Amino acid sequence: MAAGSTETVTPVRRSSCGAHCDELKRISLMLSILENDLNQLCDEQPFHTGWYVRNLYTGDNLQRHGDVVVPSASTRKIAIMMAALKAVSEGGLALDQPVTMSAGYQDNDSGCFQHLQPGFTIQLRDALVMMIIVSDNTCTGVVADLIGLESINTLCQSIGMTGTVHRYGIPPAGMAGYLPAAQTNATTPADVAHLLDLILRGSDDPHAAAQLGCRPESCQLAIDILSWQRLRNRIPARLPLGTRVAHKTGTTAKNYNDAGIVYFEDTPLFIISSYTDAVEAELPGGEPGHTVAYDLTARLSRLCFDAFLGQARP
Repeated sequence: MAAGSTETVTPVRRSSCGAHCDELKRISLMLSILENDLNQLCDEQPFHTGWYVRNLYTGDNLQRHGDVVVPSASTRKIAIMMAALKAVSEGGLALDQPVTMSAGYQDNDSGCFQHLQPGFTIQLRDALVMMIIVSDNTCTGVVADLIGLESINTLCQSIGMTGTVHRYGIPPAGMAGYLPAAQTNATTPADVAHLLDLILRGSDDPHAAAQLGCRPESCQLAIDILSWQRLRNRIPARLPLGTRVAHKTGTTAKNYNDAGIVYFEDTPLFIISSYTDAVEAELPGGEPGHTVAYDLTARLSRLCFDAFLGQARP
């Protein structure tokens, strides 16, 4: 090049997204690996498993048969609780009002109050607690009759739980029996995950709470009650001891379900709803079906916990 001449140099174009794009790619790869691992666990089993997972850090969702309708069993009690809290917010009920546990409600096979002498009275708040934390069906029947199945179904439909239906206050088959989804209380993994997400958002967002007909303090009470759950042999079973999980189980002779919000310390980490169906009492290898189903949900939960934990840590 001659002295004094100039040359135009075209700069090398660099990606405008930089570290942000790298992070998105990393998250996408992590989700792909996680989805494959979750499905592989389910593919190994001879029974139906549907699940829905929401990463609360990124808002990403994963699912397997998330819109397939299955028997809800006692996971339906999350919606019953929210319908009751809606009635409280509207002034139709009060948390401190007395409710009577009469003999007619004690003909069931779930919870503690079936074994007590009938006619005792507790506050509505305590009935909600027992309905959730030990899945007490005496309390469930009382609460469901107080608010009515129509109110429960209306709430579910109003927030988009289109695959959910409440047909009975206390299902006739109980935990020891089994009815297919079309004949009993039914839902989908996606519906229940959506409900949990709305409750969580409603705990500090009045607009989200209003979609449930509640105030934030009612949503927070619901999360607290779910966090007091005593039946911890599914979602929490393989998590570090003391991990906070706000969840509700559901059981029949062929369904072993669980749905909840999993935390890391005080931070909501992810939502998972896991539904098994047509689980036989004994599997082809001789293992009890309920044992395998419990552990499957626990393993699904642990895979999600490990995958999402790095994002929650500072």
